[in-house]
Amino acid sequence: MAEKRSIIGIKRAFFFLAAFLITNAMLNRPVWAHPHVWVTMTSEIAYDPNGQVEGVRHAWSFDEAYSAFAVQGLDTNQDGTTSREELQELAKINTESLIEFNYFTVVKADGKKQKFAAPKDYWLEFDGKNLTLHFTLPLATAIKAARTLWVEMYDPTYFVSFSFNEKPDPVTLAGAPAGCSLTVTRPKPPETANLQAMGETFFNTLSSGSDYGAQFASRVLVACP
Repeated sequence: MAEKRSIIGIKRAFFFLAAFLITNAMLNRPVWAHPHVWVTMTSEIAYDPNGQVEGVRHAWSFDEAYSAFAVQGLDTNQDGTTSREELQELAKINTESLIEFNYFTVVKADGKKQKFAAPKDYWLEFDGKNLTLHFTLPLATAIKAARTLWVEMYDPTYFVSFSFNEKPDPVTLAGAPAGCSLTVTRPKPPETANLQAMGETFFNTLSSGSDYGAQFASRVLVACP
């Protein structure tokens, strides 16, 4: 059952049926083309003791409709709560599946795109309302603190909407060299009318190499001396 509820690691056709139908039924949202899943993020850019960038730590909270769908049947001891232990198999499937989509994360150091190693320290928590995926995304090779480091989070096909938590500091630096600072850029929300006009057919024709969703990317710029 957990495999069928993999957050990103299954065919997008399944996402459409699950997220589209459940979201509109439970939250009475108007029907439009995209997105179908909403993720609210907090992130941390991690540096090692030598001041090198070693990776990004993500916490992704999914919308209520998707969360309710994803945890169905996972309270195996039927105690009324879905524990971290009960969610661990789903966390593993979800996180390992993200490789197909390059973890919806782009890191560029001084303009050069960085590669990732396998995610680690992944786990899920459910607070009765939202399901949150925690994981660390290491760089394949730690890099010296770049003068400019760009981090972007988005789905190229805009099936999933990624946005930062509304708290004052949705992104933080951990262990960064002295003098480094960051700037968070939130994307301008798309016009609903435009998405409706495009229709589902438009999004279904987007190829795996499409970068349509980049215009809705949540971005972080880290500048170091």
